[in-house]
Amino acid sequence: MPINPNIFKAYDIRGVYGKDLDEEISYRLGMAFADLRQKEQGKQKVNIVVGGDMRNSTPELKNALIKGLTAKGANVVDVGAISTPSFYFAVGYFNYDGGIVVSASHNPAEWNGFKLTRDKARPISYDTGIKTLQDKIERNEFQKAAEPGKIIKRENVLEKQMIHDFQFFDQHKIKPWQVAVDPANGMGSQYIEPLFKNVDAQLVAINFELDGNFPAHEADPLKKENLTQLSKTVTKEKCDLGIAIDGDGDRVFFLDEKGELIDQSIIRGILAKIFLRERPGSKICYDIRPGRITREMIEENGGVPIVTPVGHSLIKRKAIEEGAYFAGESSGHFFLNMEVGCFEVPVVIIGKLLQEFSESGQKASEYISPLKKYFHSGEINAEVEDQAKVFQSLEDKYKDGNINKLDGITVEYPDFWFNVRGSNTEEKVRLNLEATSKKTMKEKVEEVMGVIRS
Repeated sequence: MPINPNIFKAYDIRGVYGKDLDEEISYRLGMAFADLRQKEQGKQKVNIVVGGDMRNSTPELKNALIKGLTAKGANVVDVGAISTPSFYFAVGYFNYDGGIVVSASHNPAEWNGFKLTRDKARPISYDTGIKTLQDKIERNEFQKAAEPGKIIKRENVLEKQMIHDFQFFDQHKIKPWQVAVDPANGMGSQYIEPLFKNVDAQLVAINFELDGNFPAHEADPLKKENLTQLSKTVTKEKCDLGIAIDGDGDRVFFLDEKGELIDQSIIRGILAKIFLRERPGSKICYDIRPGRITREMIEENGGVPIVTPVGHSLIKRKAIEEGAYFAGESSGHFFLNMEVGCFEVPVVIIGKLLQEFSESGQKASEYISPLKKYFHSGEINAEVEDQAKVFQSLEDKYKDGNINKLDGITVEYPDFWFNVRGSNTEEKVRLNLEATSKKTMKEKVEEVMGVIRS
């Protein structure tokens, strides 16, 4: 199979199985990754964690990956079918030299891919290793090790993770709320079941059977249509909260008791407030897409806001560099910077929020009501012929605003602010705009889109 360079993305490797990815590419990735970590660690016998999600193509890709790793002399720690947060935990908690999880996250069933980390689950992005791996895979000049690596099975990861995560919240302060959870037949059900067995809250389980065909709906909670079933269940069953999880279990979304999605910038702000109680004055990272309530809540609670580019690898890297305690991304990734590493901790996030809502004595909608101060456009994608030209046009049009070029272009005015950034793989730009009124938001979306399309 010819190597499609577009599978090597900003934060992971991803493509359509049988078209962009096959066992040969997976084998070469194993060889390349082993070679990378052996050189970086200065030793032949590196220990690499390998896991995978529930996709139909995952077993074949995973087996080929393990063959490549061991052929190059690396030892493989096979953690089986696993969520991405549990995979990160395994790498960090047990002090392994890195890891690869076979998963395409929220993508449709025909897709698959690989997320990669160094030790302590430190993320590997295109600029910090994926480009190097791409070059190695394309050249295919590997030499097998004189002594192949061993395969070790480890089966106690989830058990250890739950013990670790439960230290961050008080399960006894969680009221017997009824909570509907939809992991979309993905890996999130693995950690949701033991979580709810150990708290008083009652679980209403939707689509918990692992199924790589995603029979109910796509495992992408960013798409409104994928929340419909959960929203209806919340209202029908008179639940106090709804939780949606993406395919590999590293992103979580929350619905109030009315079945309405709670804006991620509000969730992130609440979490910032909670974590700042524990560590006053901490730095808190959040991505540059609009969500002003987050910054306000960080500042109101004595924290130091740190803005980052978009992308889970980039926000994690920034959190590690800055020594930030908590970080949150608009797409539902929520991270803690801990002794075992900096990565997504959905069990901690859900436990913290359940405790916070319980102790407030309010319904979820009542708690968040004062925080719904701004009006957000959602992410709007536009196909363009020339990204650079679009950014220049926006800079010219809004030159009297406060401009930031950390990731694409961000412009701030007193009554509205927006970010436009480019796609890494397509000639597209993505607009996120927020305003102090719904009318201004709609007017400015139309105006900015007019500039983008001109």
